[in-house]
Amino acid sequence: MIVEMLIMAAVFAFLGLLNLYRLAKGPSAADRMVAGDSIDVLICCAMVLYSLYSGRGIYLDIAIICALLGIVDTMLVGRYLEKKRWLDK
Repeated sequence: MIVEMLIMAAVFAFLGLLNLYRLAKGPSAADRMVAGDSIDVLICCAMVLYSLYSGRGIYLDIAIICALLGIVDTMLVGRYLEKKRWLDK
């Protein structure tokens, strides 16, 4: 079971690097927002993975809080981008 968790951690790290590239080079603000949200989901999944590895449930609570803050962040940035788009027209 440890080997599978290490493989998943390596996959999460690789996906995180790809998302960081998209966050830095994104052609639009919406692409950057999606990359940031995807990084948030990867962090939450990594916390769940670490919780399974360590056997402590507190990391699950932190992962849930992180996911909820990510949802709020996505809604706020989306609202800001939409308002900015309407002001430009």
